Amino acid sequence: MLTNFKKHIEENFSFLKGKKNLIACSGGVDSVVLTHLTKNLNLEIALAHCNFSLRGEESDGDEQFVTAVAEKLDIPIFTETFDTHKYADEQKVSTQMAARTLRYNWFEEVLSNFNYDYLLTAHHLDDDLETFFINLSRGTGLNGLTGIPKKNHKVVRPLLNFSREEIMNYAEANKLKWREDSTNQKTDYLRNKLRLEVIPYFKETNENILKNFKKTQDNLIASQNLIDDYISLVYKLVISKKSDSYHLNIQKLQELPHTDELLYELLKDFGFPEWNDVSNLLDAQTGKQVLSKTHRLLKNRDELILSEVVKNPKEEEYLVPEEGISAPIKLEINQSIAIGETEKNTIYLDAEKLNFPLKLRRWKKGDSFKPFGMSGSKKLSKFFKDEKLSATEKEKIWVLVDKNKVVWIVGKRMDDSYKVTDKTEKIVEITYVS
Repeated sequence: MLTNFKKHIEENFSFLKGKKNLIACSGGVDSVVLTHLTKNLNLEIALAHCNFSLRGEESDGDEQFVTAVAEKLDIPIFTETFDTHKYADEQKVSTQMAARTLRYNWFEEVLSNFNYDYLLTAHHLDDDLETFFINLSRGTGLNGLTGIPKKNHKVVRPLLNFSREEIMNYAEANKLKWREDSTNQKTDYLRNKLRLEVIPYFKETNENILKNFKKTQDNLIASQNLIDDYISLVYKLVISKKSDSYHLNIQKLQELPHTDELLYELLKDFGFPEWNDVSNLLDAQTGKQVLSKTHRLLKNRDELILSEVVKNPKEEEYLVPEEGISAPIKLEINQSIAIGETEKNTIYLDAEKLNFPLKLRRWKKGDSFKPFGMSGSKKLSKFFKDEKLSATEKEKIWVLVDKNKVVWIVGKRMDDSYKVTDKTEKIVEITYVS
């Protein structure tokens, strides 16, 4: 196996050479074999071990064992102990999910704090097959059937081409020692049930199942790559970026075959829970929207607007002194001797009518102002409607206020009450630097 592993690294993971590599080592046979293989190839490695405090003395024994492996091989080791049950209760997640979150968050800290380039995990071909069955049982698209990626950003899985049997044979031939996790023999979890009961049956009926699975998976990956290339072309055709939102042209999308499928591929990564609601937006009235935990999809006339959900926008409020501010937006305030060229991003005000510090905040329901050049007042909501602003555009509007009186809808229109007249003695110039 060492010869095949060396060839595999040279052909597919040559970028690991000369880099600092951190190995996630549980003490099980898979991670122990990965440690020995990479050590034999003279890669620069260190071990990272998580003690989740889930199996009492057994968990502590795993930590002691991994520490001993590191000492024997003369390589650095990092260990961390977690109160996994407490974290799971606090976050209201399963123990498995808690352990996964704690593990990868800590790995990221070690990578960053100690300048390691990659995290190596010992996932192998049998793990990949188990993941395939898990995703299949839960319902998934093509992407969910392509398996565990060999590389995902800094996470690298160099054993994915090797079976559990090959790993065990290497460990036994080289008289390696490892730790057995007693929970791996319990069938409470779907993965364990597949590993202990389902997949062995498949192997009995077809000894080439792993080889055939690998071939099938390669075909699925090739198909997914083809789809990804096509979606990239569709993206350029139907989506445009405006400020910090994305606008999808419905007419252009509907001119293409398989509209719903294309919409899914374009938006599948944004976590919308009910896909039918997303699809129905294509024919919905303006103003209809669908929310995920992180994003909003809004129907606005002949387009769908995708934007991040703004958290508590009404609560943001910032004092604006006479010298201006640089965040959350940049406002430059200067004294002026005359009115310059009128622009949406620059206004000229009668200084004596202003009471500094001003306030910058999001607009609120009920806000009104006297639009520059008009005699009467108007609700901001009515002004936005006249301007044909979408819901997401309205959410991002800032207003500059003086004692709760709107001075300027930033970048849009100022209040007529603050305009410069022939009686004005001091002029203030305010510029929004976008």
